[in-house]
Parts: sequence; structure tokens; C-alpha cells
Amino acid sequence: MAHRLIETLDDIEAGMCALKRKCPHMKRALALAGLPPLRRNREGFEGLARIVVGQQVSVASANAIWTRVAAGVQPFTPERLAAMSEADLRALGLSRPKIVTLSKLAQHLSEHDWLAELADADDDAVREKLVSLPGIGPWTADIYLMFCLGRADSFAPGDLALQIAAQRLLDLERRPTADELAAIAEQRWRPWRGVAARALWAYYAVAKRADSGAPM
Repeated sequence: MAHRLIETLDDIEAGMCALKRKCPHMKRALALAGLPPLRRNREGFEGLARIVVGQQVSVASANAIWTRVAAGVQPFTPERLAAMSEADLRALGLSRPKIVTLSKLAQHLSEHDWLAELADADDDAVREKLVSLPGIGPWTADIYLMFCLGRADSFAPGDLALQIAAQRLLDLERRPTADELAAIAEQRWRPWRGVAARALWAYYAVAKRADSGAPM
């Protein structure tokens, strides 16, 4: 099955051009925040592990921890990580919940690493397979679709920053729920929801800086 992919900044620009024509709010987001970044990670176990490491921490903290983890797990395979002790992983800056999740993932995938098989599957099938893994929920699956597989029309409606950004950009009275944001994205931003998500994250970052009084 062929999928529209986000592989270069040209793809981001093509998506934003289409979104600007379809949605005036996206035009405003682009004017305020500029072209959003590419944000592509490796597929497979390494890419999934990076998403787990980045859960519920700031981007800066996630990048710092990931740098240590990537350097400390060589080669970065399920087998290698499964063989490491909790003390080894804690020394890389990982919290105990993340150590548990990554160790269970590594053990599971060391028996049969089927992540490479997801490249040709449709989004729903990818999501279903990923959430069957220990410690992987809908948010992680959606982020994997967007950043590791590069699916141009994937979206993460359960992401808090996307919900807040959508509320602000669309002048909504309250923050939309995950289901409500999914419906908004389907109506307004399909078939470029993955680019819309990147634009909303970029807009959210600019809005936070403005709220704090920092230079835009």
C-alpha cells in the first residue's frame, strides 16, 4: 500500500501550502511560527525507544537523556538492551517506569522484531500492532506513525500541547478532548494532518514564549 510520506522539508512545505488554502487558521499559524521542522526519527526499535524516553518530559530533557541512552546502548538492538541491568539503564538517566517499559519492549521484540513489517501497513493496523506491545499506548503509536514512519496524514489527538494549540488557534471556548480534536483534524486538515500537527506544535511553542514575555 502506498502512503504519502513526509521525508524532506519540501514535503512539509507542500503540506503547508495545501493547508493554507484549506484552512485560514493554518495560514495564521504559519505566519506566526514559520515553517515547522521536519521531525523525522529512525524506524524500528530505536525510534520507538526514543519516543518512550521522551514521554512526559521537556524536549530539552528528552534530547539530553536520549543522547546518553543512544551512546550507552550499542548496538541499539532489543537484544542488547534486554541484556542490560536496571542499574546500567538508570545510570543513563532513565526513570524506573521507563526502564520497565523499555526492558519489556526489548524482551518482547528480541523474540521477534516485527517493527520493520509495519512500513507497508495502513495506519489503523500500525496503531493496533503497536498498542499490543507492553507499555505502548495510543499517543506513542500516533507519534511513531508521524515521526518514525513519516505518515503525512497521521495525527495525535491525545497530545495535550496539540489540544491547547488547537483551542488557542481556533478560538475555542475550551480545550478539545481527544475525540473532539480528532474530528476537527479530520474535517479541517486531512490529508495533511501530520503537517498540521507539526504546525500546531510550532505555534504552541511561539504562544508559550509570548505568554512568558520572552522575545518571539
